[in-house]
Amino acid sequence: MRNIFTLTRPHQYVKNLFIFLPLFFAGQLTDLELLLNVCTSFVAFSVTASAIYILNDFQDIEEDRKHPKKKCRPLAQGNVSKKNALFLMGILFLVGISLMAKVSLPALFILSIYIVLNICYSFYLKHISILDVTIVAIGFVLRLFVGSKVTEIQLSTWLVTMTFLLALFIALAKRRDDVYLFLKTGTKMRQVIGSYNLKFTDGMMIVLASAVIVTYILYTTSIEIIQRMQSEYLYLTSLFVILGFMRYLQLAFVENDCSSPTMILLKDKFMLLTMLAWTFTFALIIYH
Repeated sequence: MRNIFTLTRPHQYVKNLFIFLPLFFAGQLTDLELLLNVCTSFVAFSVTASAIYILNDFQDIEEDRKHPKKKCRPLAQGNVSKKNALFLMGILFLVGISLMAKVSLPALFILSIYIVLNICYSFYLKHISILDVTIVAIGFVLRLFVGSKVTEIQLSTWLVTMTFLLALFIALAKRRDDVYLFLKTGTKMRQVIGSYNLKFTDGMMIVLASAVIVTYILYTTSIEIIQRMQSEYLYLTSLFVILGFMRYLQLAFVENDCSSPTMILLKDKFMLLTMLAWTFTFALIIYH
């Protein structure tokens, strides 16, 4: 059971918190009916994402066995049979789709796009450089749209833009880690790694980090957002955004540790405290 639990990668559910962002930024997180819809869609998306992770692991068994960390995954180690993994994947897909259908049919349509996109990614698109990280970034944006559909809250172009840029930054950080491991061990963890190098990934990470920070500052100081949030102090939260990126870049460039953004967020105290401080400060300003 522990191996099956590990196979579903529950720690990755942190990514699905993006579903809550439309409700959070709209200042309606205290609306219990909408919150219930978002929580249900969060569970549905998480279960579906677990099915996608199993598919990825199934496709990447041989590559994962060469990876210093991924070799411990249940399928790579042989702790869960391929037959059982595929059966579990089918069940999770069924549960996720059924749950989302009960909440919102438009959200189910978005979820279907996510599924198709990730199936294409698993079988082919992950082998095409730049497109591979773009697909990952689009997945985060689709999470936003799910949150928007189940709450009927219109998405801000600011939020969509920032999410895409942030997700692209994170995806490139993971590619950087693969490049670093290739240089260190001489083993390609992914076929696409030959199309990346440290100079390219480092440069793009700096560009994207700068773009997110500038976009966020423009967002918090725009007249439209100030009027909507009824506060002129949102720009103060920019401090935590800048600190968060500085710490992440430090981990990537100095400590060469950016393999799992989710684990970094959960285990690195500086990152965790920065994220909590941003959340608390932003919520205090818009929910006062």
